[in-house]
Amino acid sequence: MKQTIPVVGMACASCSANVERKLNSLEGIVSASVSLPGRSALIDYDPDRISLETMKAEINGIGYDLIIDKDTSVTELEKREYTLLKRKTVLSWLFSIAVMCVSMRWIDLGSRAIANQVSLLIALANMLYCGHHFYVSAWKQLRHGAANMDTLVALSTGISFLFSVFNTFWGDAVWASRGIAWHTYFDAAVMIITFVLTGRLLEERAKDGTASSIRQMMGMAPKTAHVVDGDRIEEVPISTIEVGDVLEVRPGEKVPVDGEIISAESFMTADAAYVDESMITGEPTPAEKRKGSKVLAGTIPSQGKFRMRARQIGEDTALAQIIRMVQEAQGSKAPVQRIVDKAALVFVPVVTGIALVTFLLWWIIGGSAFLPQAIISAVAVLVIACPCAMGLATPTALMVGIGKAAQKQILIKDASALESLRKMDVLVTDKTGTLTVPNQNIDFTKADNLPLETREQLKPNAREAMEELQRNGVEVYMMSGDKEEAARYWAEKAGIRHYYSHVLPQDKENLVRHLQTEGKRVAMVGDGINDTQALALADVSIAIGRGTDVAMDVAQVTLMGDDLSAIPEAVRLSRNTVRMIWENLFWAFIYNIVCIPLAAGLPYVFGISWQITPSWASALMAFSSVSVVLNSLRLRWMK
Repeated sequence: MKQTIPVVGMACASCSANVERKLNSLEGIVSASVSLPGRSALIDYDPDRISLETMKAEINGIGYDLIIDKDTSVTELEKREYTLLKRKTVLSWLFSIAVMCVSMRWIDLGSRAIANQVSLLIALANMLYCGHHFYVSAWKQLRHGAANMDTLVALSTGISFLFSVFNTFWGDAVWASRGIAWHTYFDAAVMIITFVLTGRLLEERAKDGTASSIRQMMGMAPKTAHVVDGDRIEEVPISTIEVGDVLEVRPGEKVPVDGEIISAESFMTADAAYVDESMITGEPTPAEKRKGSKVLAGTIPSQGKFRMRARQIGEDTALAQIIRMVQEAQGSKAPVQRIVDKAALVFVPVVTGIALVTFLLWWIIGGSAFLPQAIISAVAVLVIACPCAMGLATPTALMVGIGKAAQKQILIKDASALESLRKMDVLVTDKTGTLTVPNQNIDFTKADNLPLETREQLKPNAREAMEELQRNGVEVYMMSGDKEEAARYWAEKAGIRHYYSHVLPQDKENLVRHLQTEGKRVAMVGDGINDTQALALADVSIAIGRGTDVAMDVAQVTLMGDDLSAIPEAVRLSRNTVRMIWENLFWAFIYNIVCIPLAAGLPYVFGISWQITPSWASALMAFSSVSVVLNSLRLRWMK
């Protein structure tokens, strides 16, 4: 059983890696993939061997939470958490301003000792309220032999605070007596928490944008419906609808569930209504619906009203399945992310080790006079080495890319399919139902005497799509069961140079296999049962949404409409998304490679008396995470 479950409490790549590792270690779980920006876990498990309650208890033990109660509104929970985070961030900024005014002597309290003691109280209040969760999380991680970003924040602020407390009460006795100048760093402890909270607040706002496509699709489903009970029509919550109920849908209202028309009327005709299905299929022209026609949840009658019988409700509707597919795709991981996840698990311990080495080098080389400098350098290293940017690099780009594809009526099943699309150099396409659509109301007893464009018609933008693919280096092969004359005619109409006639299902599979033996990466597009063999074998399988369920189940990519320009658009989106992933990873790694030595004090080796302070380190750390998410959001506006 595969299920997407919301996860709360994650703040960095190490968090998601820890949750994923814990889930995968539990008996009964086949596989688990955790998405940091998606705030969710895609879990494949055996319900006979492990329950959701057991999973929740195990995850609670390491400081996070699975939301398994369907009555719990994840959206409301996230709103409350965001409001609390915003409150803490604003208050932390007030504490920061206060401690800066005192420590910088902008407010004269009479003596250095009093100023230090007031700063101590301000910093303590900030740590206990605004930074409380950092220390709780770090303790829970430590108990289970794990570490995350909260561990780095807790260590850095704790060390800064305790060192400053020591100096406040014993600085003159220990340092001044030896001729060593001493300082307190309460401002650094406060500013680290302030900048980390600010970064997380900005991250949450930015990550919220990456999930906008899911929220838009969820918004398609109405909250209420009109149930027909004899002569009465009653408005009821959608959750109370049962299969077989008769519903009335009026112009401008959303169809509540999937069902079948039992009567329809409009001002244009007495037995038909017209429904806008563009949000599902992408077709701009309203579809005519008569008795017996199928209607889908979320679509809207543009002309006329109708009564329908509910056939699929709740999570069985087509819209719910689409939402579930997109959620699972956004929660899946590209191959490169697996490498990042492994790095995230050891990142915090490695950084802690680097900070310890930094401290020892300053102390050993400089002696006791450089002990304060050793501590501050180690703290700066702990703060600036944030795994967040590295962890957000891949999933945020994937979420935006897959979400944008869904808005274009392109459903992508997983991250691997999105990554593979950019590599394809051959497209094998079925003809009937894929490139062309059969005409309705044809007398097939006379079909042999009719012109070819009267048995069927080329789909909208089919020729433009095939020509664009070929211009970009993708070879296109058309496969048809038709006789030679018809196959040649439609290949020419579609602008396709390579075609085969008299083709059987096995022939399609054989062509895909032959092309693959030549080293080609092959994409197959089809709509029927006769295409499933080739679809299953292809490197990338593309199904037409109006085809058979079998073809859609096999396919990695599903086009919900008849516009074949979605294929080159999907390829462009794949290339842009993968390029964005590598851009994000490059900047995330460069950030750490450059900033950690600067925070450790490397410039002093070259005679430059400058380094990144803990306060600046926290600001740069926050900026790195936000910049990665904002860079991914550029995908939403790319053509």
